[in-house]
Amino acid sequence: MHNFRNLKVWQKSVDFAVKIYLETKEFPKEEKFGMVSQMRRARVSVPSNIAEGSAKSSGKAFSNSLEISLGESYELETQLEISKRVGLLDEEKSSSLHEDLVEIQRMINGLKSKVES
Repeated sequence: MHNFRNLKVWQKSVDFAVKIYLETKEFPKEEKFGMVSQMRRARVSVPSNIAEGSAKSSGKAFSNSLEISLGESYELETQLEISKRVGLLDEEKSSSLHEDLVEIQRMINGLKSKVES
């Protein structure tokens, strides 16, 4: 069992979720129930699954929660790419968010490997 608040990957993913929230506030109103909704659900799921998994009593269960979190991060990565391609995000913002997300994905994979060993 881990204290999720002490996990750097949880801290970074919460910070990232805030960034996504702020960026999607700028999206057009017609995207409220489309891309905004999708991205906000995925961004919350990443740190939430890390936190949930940290309470599991077995490494296998924690690893499974980290895998779910990783899957949500890839979903969000896809939504970022689509947002860039349709002009909801400019290249600079998209690139910055993508770099942050890739770092979080690496951290999740690293923690998952550590938990599994």
